[in-house]
Amino acid sequence: MPRYKFEAIDAQGNEIKDVTEEVATEEDAQATIRAMGYRVTRISLYKERKVKGAGKKADGKTFSLGGVPSKKLTTFTRQLSILQDAGLPILRSLNILMNQAPNGALRNALIDTVNEIESGSSLSEAMAKSPRAFNRLYVNMVRAGEAGGALEVILQRLSEFLERSQHLKQKIKSAMTYPVAVVFFACAILSGIMYFIVPSFVKIFDDFGTDLPAMTIVLMTVSKMVVNYWYMLPLIPFTIWLLIRLTTSFEFGRYGWHLFLLKFPIFGALFEKSTVARTTRTLGTLVASGVPILEALHITRETSDNAVFEKLYQRVLEAIRDGDTIANPLKANSRPGFHLGTLLYFTFFLPGFGALVYLMKLQNKILDDMVVNMVDVGEETGELDTMLYKVADTFDAEVETLTEALMSLLEPVLVIFLGGMVGFIVIALFMPLIKLITDLSA
Repeated sequence: MPRYKFEAIDAQGNEIKDVTEEVATEEDAQATIRAMGYRVTRISLYKERKVKGAGKKADGKTFSLGGVPSKKLTTFTRQLSILQDAGLPILRSLNILMNQAPNGALRNALIDTVNEIESGSSLSEAMAKSPRAFNRLYVNMVRAGEAGGALEVILQRLSEFLERSQHLKQKIKSAMTYPVAVVFFACAILSGIMYFIVPSFVKIFDDFGTDLPAMTIVLMTVSKMVVNYWYMLPLIPFTIWLLIRLTTSFEFGRYGWHLFLLKFPIFGALFEKSTVARTTRTLGTLVASGVPILEALHITRETSDNAVFEKLYQRVLEAIRDGDTIANPLKANSRPGFHLGTLLYFTFFLPGFGALVYLMKLQNKILDDMVVNMVDVGEETGELDTMLYKVADTFDAEVETLTEALMSLLEPVLVIFLGGMVGFIVIALFMPLIKLITDLSA
């Protein structure tokens, strides 16, 4: 028969942690604990710890690559919070979700988590051993919920955080899908015209020995380059992508690239506001869940996915250790300053005027004064989490507004660009044809 590990409070209010004798069911274990004069606060199935790898059930585990998609993790967290709010034991809740999960990284992580809990680990300890599924933010919030005895509240808060983050990410992806698709198909069509159609006109012009205007000569030169070096068309974007990956593998290049994204015209504001919304919501959620402020800042820094904000939160973390507030270092470090790597990226992607664009944006802040002021008010009133939520909500709304504005701007710009390219090709091809027909008629 199984034994149960429990946490309880005695008549004097002292916390008791112990393991029951062998009993038939969990209800019998709770009755035994109450008979001892204790009030149960937490109970779970107990198994003797074994050597790592021994006795672990691998039934149902399948091979998988990568981590758990954020959409699946968001759905799982919402379902787990509902089951916990309904009063089901955590082990039963996890088993229900594990059995209905499809094969993949999430199911494998849940199998490992269930095994760890059955071996006596807490939920946060078990989840910490599956970092591909549950990151440090997730584990620390669960740990805070266990410590405060409000796991269902923390899971609900965590699910809301993940849903908002997923919504924001999906909004940005949707905004980028249309222009990327249009540019891709436009490049494919123009390349086809240059490779198949223009060379046919070149043969006609060569046969008649017609004098060609400058536009037609430029078009023919580009067409010859496409015909002779067609393999460079997919190789150029791949080389650029590889170059970015190589340079961002170093701290210098990674910081320069992320600052370049934040300073890039038009799209930089979108990256900046979405990062501010995500990091402030992360910090607010951790603070509201009872995670210590130093640990919350450390987790926020690690999950920001932006080297510029990582450096910003690191300086805030160091300032708080020295006894300062959060608002003061935020304000002092809101301007990243000059970075050579960013200048090189601007020069490469915007040749001719990229350096000027960067110098014009050098003094721009990555954090508005409004953010600093609201954090300052939150610290003064003891409502830091509330103010951080308000900042995140405000910037979420600004991201949606900016996304819609960019979509409205990009559509006519792309139409004008494509129309200009097609018009250039038509004029360059028909000018010598009209001259040729005129000469033949004469």
